[in-house]
Amino acid sequence: MAAYLYLSIFPESLIASMLPPEEFGVYFATGTAKRSRGQALFLEIDRDFTSAYFKLDDIAQRCQPHIDGQPKRSVYLSIYRVLEHLPVSALKNLYLVSDEGKVLELPKSSQLPEEQRQLHLYQELCPVMPRIATLFNPLEFCRFVTNRQFEVSVPRLFFMEMELGGLAFDPLLAPADELPYAHIEHLRDCLIGLAQQPEKPTKTVSRYLRSDISFATIKNGFFIGDQQEICYYPFPAHEVLLRDHYEWWQSVRDTEDLEL
Repeated sequence: MAAYLYLSIFPESLIASMLPPEEFGVYFATGTAKRSRGQALFLEIDRDFTSAYFKLDDIAQRCQPHIDGQPKRSVYLSIYRVLEHLPVSALKNLYLVSDEGKVLELPKSSQLPEEQRQLHLYQELCPVMPRIATLFNPLEFCRFVTNRQFEVSVPRLFFMEMELGGLAFDPLLAPADELPYAHIEHLRDCLIGLAQQPEKPTKTVSRYLRSDISFATIKNGFFIGDQQEICYYPFPAHEVLLRDHYEWWQSVRDTEDLEL
């Protein structure tokens, strides 16, 4: 059996497994006896990837079937500073797993979404987790946060863009009734501050991720990048989710707490 490499986002870790991505997603979210459940996000890593930081040369020996022939489900290779040591070029597709074990695969793309000039809301996911309102588009934001000339920066960042509706263009007057966020007036105040003081391009809305990701709040998808590279994982439109991924969408919608 082949061994696969995965980057888990929650918790950040590098894992070898004999399970292909969809089976690994089911196992990772629900466990082997269905007694534990939890949302999972992970990326497949190119098996040709080599590293002086990670010990990868003995994966074949460590990832062997059990004595009863069952595949080895997980071998943890690293649990610290994993993302910063994985170049964007080594990352393959992203997998989103509901706590029921339903898996959605998002193909990797180098084509970033087209952007109008507007306000943005990003949830950083790895290696840090604040929620940031900003004037920056995804590429600008990625370059800003990973700029090591700044005292506060990270070497590489995984983040998602969240829906703002009309607040993205008119934070002062646009209605926000349909946005599923707690403390909506705090968010509005942050966006108004950005619009009125563009010389300060970012504001922290929340210092940490309060709960599991609410997939209903995703505007366009996920991004991973640094100063040299960035890639994009487009999130399907609502009508595509209903048509092509109904079981996954229903699974996450049934379990989401939209008060974020």
